[in-house]
Amino acid sequence: MYHECVLPGACPAAIRENQAVGSGKPTSLDIAYRAGVSQSTVSRALRDSPLVNEKTRERIKRIAREMNYRVDHSAAVLRSQKSSTLALLLFEDPTSDESQINPFFLSMLSSITRAAARHGYDVLISFQQLSDDWHTEYQLRNRAEGIILLGYGDYTAYRDKLYELMERGTHFVLWGPPIGGSFSHSVASDNVSGSYEAATHLIGLGRKKMAFIGEATIKAPEFKQRFTGYCNALKDHNMQVDPACHVQAESSEVSGMRAVETLLERGVDFDSIVCASDLIAIGAIERLRKQGLNVPEQVAVVGFDDIHAAAYFNPSLTTVRQDTRAAGEMLVTHLMSMINGEEVTSELLSPTLVIRSSCGALLNG
Repeated sequence: MYHECVLPGACPAAIRENQAVGSGKPTSLDIAYRAGVSQSTVSRALRDSPLVNEKTRERIKRIAREMNYRVDHSAAVLRSQKSSTLALLLFEDPTSDESQINPFFLSMLSSITRAAARHGYDVLISFQQLSDDWHTEYQLRNRAEGIILLGYGDYTAYRDKLYELMERGTHFVLWGPPIGGSFSHSVASDNVSGSYEAATHLIGLGRKKMAFIGEATIKAPEFKQRFTGYCNALKDHNMQVDPACHVQAESSEVSGMRAVETLLERGVDFDSIVCASDLIAIGAIERLRKQGLNVPEQVAVVGFDDIHAAAYFNPSLTTVRQDTRAAGEMLVTHLMSMINGEEVTSELLSPTLVIRSSCGALLNG
C-alpha cells in the first residue's frame, strides 16, 4: 500500500479526487500505478481523448472498471474549469402544437445525447436567443464547452451570427448545408440528390406534370437545394420546369395546405407534388382530400425528412429519409474534435428514398 503526499497549496478539488487514505476508494493515481502510465494519461483516457491511443485507452478503462473507479465530476470541473456540458440550441419553428420544435429535430435528440454521454458530456437543451450577445451565455460564460445549432429560420439574417461565432473562436457546429464554401462547421444531408431521387421515382411511375412546394431562396438553403434536385430530375428526363408549378412555402402543415390552394387557383394541371418537407406534404394531402382529389390515384405526393408521423399518416407518406442517428453522432463528433483543437470539415450524409402509399403504383399509359 502506498500513500500519497499532499503538497502545500495543492488544489482542494485535486486532493478530494485523489485522496486514498481512509476513504477506501480507488483513485486515478491507483489506476496509473497499475497501468504503468502517468495520472494525466489516465485522465485523458477516461475522457476518450485522441491524445491517448485506442489500445491504451481500453486498457485503462478496463482497469478502472475492475477497480470500481468513479470520476468525481465536481472535482474535475473545479480543477479544469470546464463545464463538461454541450449546449443544444433549437430554433423556434412554427408548429401546429405549442412545442415550437420541428419534429425532425426531435428525432435527433436521442442520438446527440447518447453520443455526448459516450464522451462524458451532458447536454443542455434550450431555444436559441438571437440577441446581440446570445452566444456569451454559453461557452464564454462556461455554461457549455461547445454548441450544436439545429435550425436557423431566415438564413440571410442568421448568417452574420454564425460568422461572429467563428471570429470569436466559439466551438460550434450547425446542422445544415455550408454556404459559399467558407463555412466548415456543418453537417448536412445531400438535399440535391435526395430530391432528385424522389422526382425520378415519380417520373418512373408515369407522372408527367410535377409540382414543387417549398421556399427556394437563399433564406432557406436546404429547401433551395431540394428544389435544385427536383429541377435537375425534370431536365434530365426532358420535362419542362414550369414556374407556375412551384409554390414558395415554409415547413408547416398550414403552408402545405395554402400551397395546394395556390396551385388550384392558378389552374395548373399537376399529377404529382414533390414537397420540401414532410410537414408540407401532410398539409398538402389534407387540402387535396378536401378538394376531392384522391392521393395517390389522382395526385402522388412525396415528402422529405421521414418524421415519425410519415409512416402512420393515411396514406403513409413516401419520403426522403435523413439519417438522424448518424447525423446526431456526427454533430457531436465534430464538436468534440473542435474542443480538442482538431481541424474539422463539413460532412454530407446520403439520404434514402422510403417508398410508401402516397405515390401509388405505376400509371397506365
